[in-house]
Amino acid sequence: MAAPAKIDTPFKHSVMGWCFGGRGVKPKQLAEWCVKLGMHGMEGISRQSYKEVMELGLEIAIVSSHGFAQGPCDPKHTEMVVEKLKDGIELASQIKSKRVITFTGMRYDGMMDDEAATRCVETWKKVMPLAEKKGITICLEHLNSRATEGKMTGHPGYFGDDVDFCVDLIKRVGSNNFKLLFDIYHVEIMNGDVIRRIREYKDYIGHYHTAGNPGRGELDETQEINYPPIIKAIVKTGFTDFVAQEFIPTWDDPFKSLEHGVKTCTVK
Repeated sequence: MAAPAKIDTPFKHSVMGWCFGGRGVKPKQLAEWCVKLGMHGMEGISRQSYKEVMELGLEIAIVSSHGFAQGPCDPKHTEMVVEKLKDGIELASQIKSKRVITFTGMRYDGMMDDEAATRCVETWKKVMPLAEKKGITICLEHLNSRATEGKMTGHPGYFGDDVDFCVDLIKRVGSNNFKLLFDIYHVEIMNGDVIRRIREYKDYIGHYHTAGNPGRGELDETQEINYPPIIKAIVKTGFTDFVAQEFIPTWDDPFKSLEHGVKTCTVK
C-alpha cells in the first residue's frame, strides 16, 4: 500500500522526537505516525534511530550536535563544540540533511557577556568553511530562560535567551550558512511580537519550532499563541524549509496531539 501523499504546504512538517519519548513513543512508531499524517521529517532523536526513520521515507530535518547546556560561550567547551559541529556537518552531508543545530550554552560564574559573545562568534567561524563547502546550514537556537513550571519548559541561565541578540550573533558570523532556529514558543515568552520579528528576521531564519504557551503543551485553546496567522506570516516570507512540532503532549492520545498540531499549522 502506498504511503499517503505529503502535506501540501509551501514548507515542510517535522516533529521533535524527544517530546513524545516521555509518553513511551519510540522513534520508529513516531515516524510511522508522521508518514500516516503526510509529514516530511523528524528531528530530536538519537542518531542510532536515523536509519529506521529515513527508511520510512522521512528526512532528518536537523542533525544534533553539542546540546544546549555546554556551548561556545564557555571557553572550556570551545574544542568540544568545534569537534561536535564538524561531526554533525559531515553526518548531515552523508544523510542528505541540510541543517545542524547549535546553541550558545549556559552562563557560568564570572562570565563577561561581551567576551562570551565574541567567543561564540569566533568558535562558529571555525566551522563555517566546512559547512559552506558541504552545503550545510548551522542553526542557532534561541531558548527562553523564564519559564520554570515544568521540565524543559524553560532553561534558566541560557546565554542566548534574547532573540535579537541571537540575530546579532548571526550577523557577526556573516555567513549565509549560519541562521536562526526561530522557536516560536521561546520567542513569545522572552520577546513577543512574533509576527513582526518573523518579517524582520526572515533572511536570517533557517528553521522553526512550535509549542503552546504556557506549559509547552499542544497548540490548542488552553494556550495563548494564535498559530494560524503566525504560520501564514511564515509562508508570506517565502520560507520553504522545516516547521517542527516541539510541544510536549498532554492529551490522552499523543497521536491525536500530533495530528492536531500539524493540522493547526497546515495553512497556505
